[in-house]
Amino acid sequence: MKPRHEILILDFGSQYTQLIARRIRESRVYCQIVPFNVSLDAVRQRPLSGVVLSGGPMSVLHPDSPVCDPGVFELGVPVLGICYGLQLTAQLLGGEVRQGTCREYGRAAIRRVGPSPLLDGVPEETVVWMSHGDDVRRLPPGFQVAAVSNQAVAAAEHPDRRWYGLQFHPEVAHTREGTRILRNFLFTICGCRRSWSLASFAGEQVRRIRNQVGDGQVICALSGGVDSTVAATLVHQAVGRQQRCLFVDNGLLRQAEFTAVLERYRQLALNVVPVDAARRFLDALAGVADPEAKRKIIGQLFIEVFEAEARKLGRVDFLVQGTLYPDVIESVSVRGPSAVIKSHHNVGGLPDRMNLKLIEPLRELFKDEVRRLGRRLGIPDTFIQRQPFPGPGLAVRHLGPVTPEGLDILRRADGIVLDEIRAAGLYTKLWQSFAVLLPVRSVGVMGDERTYEYTVAVRAVKSEDGMTADWVRLPYAVLERISTRIVNEVHGVNRVVYDISAKPPSTIEWE
Repeated sequence: MKPRHEILILDFGSQYTQLIARRIRESRVYCQIVPFNVSLDAVRQRPLSGVVLSGGPMSVLHPDSPVCDPGVFELGVPVLGICYGLQLTAQLLGGEVRQGTCREYGRAAIRRVGPSPLLDGVPEETVVWMSHGDDVRRLPPGFQVAAVSNQAVAAAEHPDRRWYGLQFHPEVAHTREGTRILRNFLFTICGCRRSWSLASFAGEQVRRIRNQVGDGQVICALSGGVDSTVAATLVHQAVGRQQRCLFVDNGLLRQAEFTAVLERYRQLALNVVPVDAARRFLDALAGVADPEAKRKIIGQLFIEVFEAEARKLGRVDFLVQGTLYPDVIESVSVRGPSAVIKSHHNVGGLPDRMNLKLIEPLRELFKDEVRRLGRRLGIPDTFIQRQPFPGPGLAVRHLGPVTPEGLDILRRADGIVLDEIRAAGLYTKLWQSFAVLLPVRSVGVMGDERTYEYTVAVRAVKSEDGMTADWVRLPYAVLERISTRIVNEVHGVNRVVYDISAKPPSTIEWE
């Protein structure tokens, strides 16, 4: 069953595109993000209520700038262009865009110049978030100005054709009336209903999985985290005993994690098969220092292990993974021309050919949405509140070539970090907290003797969905206990540092 109301977002590469989707979903309207060059035939087959043209990093004046099919404006549904989307609308429909004489970045004041259904209820003057160097010099025929800033047209519309454009970003929190403006578009202009929810999403996914699998057999890659657990639970609701779950010890898990997580899975009705593949992974990683090479090796080995286990189990047709939308965005530009940040083991790290078809029921969700969905499915908090742990495991927190000695040091240091974070009552308040082993030795003094040992970095961040993150101002007393314990209890470490980098410019993981 397809949703009765759907907003389609054409992605022109803005880092805010996924935020547009979040805001629309928060209004309980279903939406999907597709590449800017999606075929018009594919678009016509969707139950559309409206189309949003996202922002983007390029200038419409550049000869290689991304351009959608102009037929988007002839679909008979409202269209909203945001930033680059407004400029592209003007260019495609007969207006003129110029390089601005003065760029606008950050907060700006705008002023309404007349009534507009898009700006209904917005004060005559308000603050928005701008991010543009070009601006619309001349509007296309039939368009009229709805709002202006000191530098440019801030909002424009063709009310008869239901075409609208905003030079600012309504999806960001800095735009005071952004939510109101988006909801005016959704409900007043597009006529959407508040019909989408995580409950309806779950029901839709169960139906889709059931149809996809048929009488096939499924294996699921479990990690112990919320993503794979929620994915497995959804598939279990769809096909029951046709799914068997594999929990792989890749030798890169945290201290005593394999047995602890396996015990927790016994609380659920999932059919879990433990697999010991630690030696295979560690042998393949020996001497490999490049982060991307590590991720791709691990991704390929996971698939090879799953295929080997599938052959033992008999007929298996599908592989379930807990891939999330941020994994997809950072790994490959499957939507629009956004930049590849790193290869996630279950996205960019997959081999070109594998014998199992993928089922990824959470591919369009963010982490906080997955957690809420997990609670709706009745999954215990031991899974729901577990901090994210990377699929490649400690390999991306052990900088440089992975060694047994390094893993032992990292596991003990990481265990101390988590112990102290939990003791301080902070574990469920943080997005992630962990230790990183640096390939750096420094001079120290212990017991009146010179030492030359490793450095451990401690990382603690807060985030809503993993797309952006800020470092946490941990109490000095907590940091002191962590540092003292690591140096005293973990042989081979004489220095502890604290990472105070945000994402961006850094990533959450070090590799």
